[in-house]
Amino acid sequence: MARRPRRPPRPARPAPEPPPLRGGWVRDEDGWTVRSISGSAATKTYVCPGCHQDIPPGTPHVVAWETARESEADNERRHWHTGCWRRARRS
Repeated sequence: MARRPRRPPRPARPAPEPPPLRGGWVRDEDGWTVRSISGSAATKTYVCPGCHQDIPPGTPHVVAWETARESEADNERRHWHTGCWRRARRS
């Protein structure tokens, strides 16, 4: 019985795109780095510094920290209701 001829090797697939940030966009706003957090990525309760109310799990919000303090960002990040952040940035 004759053997089948071998298939030529397939070309390599390009590497897949990295997944998007779970929270969405990240941008700089007047010396602050701001990241949006989607409701599905919000898994803890935080206190908003703008209104001093809880941000319950599952609530979309933003996290902000001073860009100049990138090395200390973990300690200086603050979770804000999106509306409270916008209001604070306008004033």
